[in-house]
Amino acid sequence: MEDVVEFCVGLDVHRDTVVAAVRRPGRRGKRDVETRTFLTDSSGLLALGDWLIDEHVTRAGMESTGVYWKPVFYLLEDRIPEVWLLNAAHLKNVPGRKTDVGDAAWIAQLVEHGLVRPSFVPPSPIRELRDFTRHRRTLIEERTRAIPRLEKVLQDADVKLSSVASTILTKSGRAILNAMLAGEADPVVLADLSLGRMRSKIPQLQDALHGTFRVSHHGVLVKQMLAHIDFLDEQIEQIDAEIGARVMEYEPVLEQVQTIPGVGRKIAISLVAEIGVDMSVFPTPAHLASWAGICPGNNASGGKARSGRTRHGSIALRTVLTEAAQSAARTKGTYLAAHFHSIRSRRGTFKAIGATSHDILVAYWYIVHDDVDYIDLGPDWAVRRQGPEQQIARLVHQIEKLGREVTVTMPAA
Repeated sequence: MEDVVEFCVGLDVHRDTVVAAVRRPGRRGKRDVETRTFLTDSSGLLALGDWLIDEHVTRAGMESTGVYWKPVFYLLEDRIPEVWLLNAAHLKNVPGRKTDVGDAAWIAQLVEHGLVRPSFVPPSPIRELRDFTRHRRTLIEERTRAIPRLEKVLQDADVKLSSVASTILTKSGRAILNAMLAGEADPVVLADLSLGRMRSKIPQLQDALHGTFRVSHHGVLVKQMLAHIDFLDEQIEQIDAEIGARVMEYEPVLEQVQTIPGVGRKIAISLVAEIGVDMSVFPTPAHLASWAGICPGNNASGGKARSGRTRHGSIALRTVLTEAAQSAARTKGTYLAAHFHSIRSRRGTFKAIGATSHDILVAYWYIVHDDVDYIDLGPDWAVRRQGPEQQIARLVHQIEKLGREVTVTMPAA
């Protein structure tokens, strides 16, 4: 096994400390190893970087330990030519040799000989955009969870507003709730606060608003929940402004990605944030699908193929692709919708969602890599891609499965 890197370091990162093992050429063709431990505060990481520069280190490798690897990686990426973030599953050592120093030395050996592959870490602007888009999703999910809590309090007070209105947070619903918090208990007065199409349901509203709502009890809870929802709405608006400022340079890519059926602006922004716009990192669409965990793995031994489960890719990316696939499945006259329904009829909804997600991911790679718009193949692509003989054979087979015999006669030339 030949040496690949003369000066390299393996880093075993923890919350408070990082253990660094530097491998360098020694006497008589051997390799020397020096190990030091540094704190993970700013002064400790700066001292680590200075030491690695003094040791002429050209490649550093570290295990992706929670979020603790981030400050170490961010500091070293500007000072070391190559900084590798490594998948913990690829770094298994011999059992019984688990120590911090041993782990650092083992990582250094793997990095030295190139026996592991680095994980994809996007550049700083994409990382910032990713943080904002993920935080936005967290805020939206928290707001979604807050609405059923509000509904439970109203049900406890026997206020059946949700039985009449599609959602309790419409303008009419907010006006009614604000009046109830102000002490108004007359259902006739409350129902008269409805707006728009809700006014056609005033009799039903009057019946629904008869309840036991008490301002001293239910009102305290409802007031706090509404304030929490309003706070989340404000936070979402602010984070949207931050995201909008950061995606201005990616507008051409976003417009092209939105040509994919089922992909709107928010999904396009999330795709850019999770994948980036530099497709040179992924040589082919298959590499991107493998990294994202949107394709089956290989599991064969002794000439027998076993079930190959998909890898654990990014949960955020998988969620975005699932939303896009569900939207694409509802489109009319598109290849993605036809492909989804074709697979769902044979393999079920979950397999169809996975296949459609893969289609969207492959389309994203070609759009960004080739700087082109999405070109829809059409809903009949599965039939058109076959020759006449294949189509005839498929149709004959379907008729024969129904217990009939078919004779195909070709017209005279």
